[in-house]
Amino acid sequence: MTALSPAQAAQFARIALGHVGREYPYKLGQVLTSDADLAPPRRLHPIFHGSFDWHSCVHGYWTLATVLRLHPSLPEAAAIRARFDALFSVGNVAGECAFFARPANRGFERPYGWAWLLMLQAELLRHDAGWAATLQPLADDIVARFRDFLPRATYPVRVGSHFNTAFALVLTQEYASAVSALELVDLLRASAWRWHADDRDAQAWEPSSDDFLSSTLIEALALQRLLPAAEFLPWFDAFLPRLARGEPRSLFEPAIVSDRSDGKIAHLDGLNLSRAWCWRALAAALPAGDPRIAPMHAAADRHLAASLPAVAGDYMGEHWLASFALLALRAACVSDPD
Repeated sequence: MTALSPAQAAQFARIALGHVGREYPYKLGQVLTSDADLAPPRRLHPIFHGSFDWHSCVHGYWTLATVLRLHPSLPEAAAIRARFDALFSVGNVAGECAFFARPANRGFERPYGWAWLLMLQAELLRHDAGWAATLQPLADDIVARFRDFLPRATYPVRVGSHFNTAFALVLTQEYASAVSALELVDLLRASAWRWHADDRDAQAWEPSSDDFLSSTLIEALALQRLLPAAEFLPWFDAFLPRLARGEPRSLFEPAIVSDRSDGKIAHLDGLNLSRAWCWRALAAALPAGDPRIAPMHAAADRHLAASLPAVAGDYMGEHWLASFALLALRAACVSDPD
């Protein structure tokens, strides 16, 4: 089982440093209400204006903060600290908050970017620096948005891309646990159970050409993170009853990525990496000796081998894939929270 090596940490740091400040190309995700809403990315988003889009920039910074903590002596450490010191200022955070405050941006980056912002904040809280305190107003704003949105979300979103609600619950749970926000944890748990309690015998009709998440495995991971083991394990047994036999087969075979210069097709590398993360994390939640563990670890290794080499290469994958590789690799580090 491969864990994050110093060489990989340095590679991911170099990749992320190369794109978090790269302003173009950039994909805007806002609603325009007048000409005044149009501006260069660096004005719209004083911190998160690189990496092709807002959410990728957020988790690019998460990648930098995470590798810095796990390997504090890596050669890029000084550059990472300097980047955070320069960009994470009170004024810049106020600018990010102001963008969210526009009424037309009520749904901006919901729920994917919201969840990654909280995942970043959970990581920054582990650092002996002022970055988390500076970013806290934006984190508080996002938490308030989740508290408003989740009770109104009658149904889950099960697609394998940005709108997936289970993925958002997983990342948000990490922040809620880091700050001991028990009411938020309860809301996440209630939402997951309301959406998924009756799910049985998942057929795993995936992947599709736009997936970078397994809608099946990320749902299971959300329930694992939010339920006590005594409740999760019976649910998991019913949700994926044939895992020990390697079924559903589609979950065990890496996706084929035919064109890594195509941004949508390149999503499938992310699917492989995020499946590796889910397989490892779910296997760790099973009791010792469970016959499902070995095939789950083998599936994780196959998926990681299929797409880890693609982390560096074409910009359409390079601006975001290291984050998903890091999720998978740190899942092998027992001492690191997933």
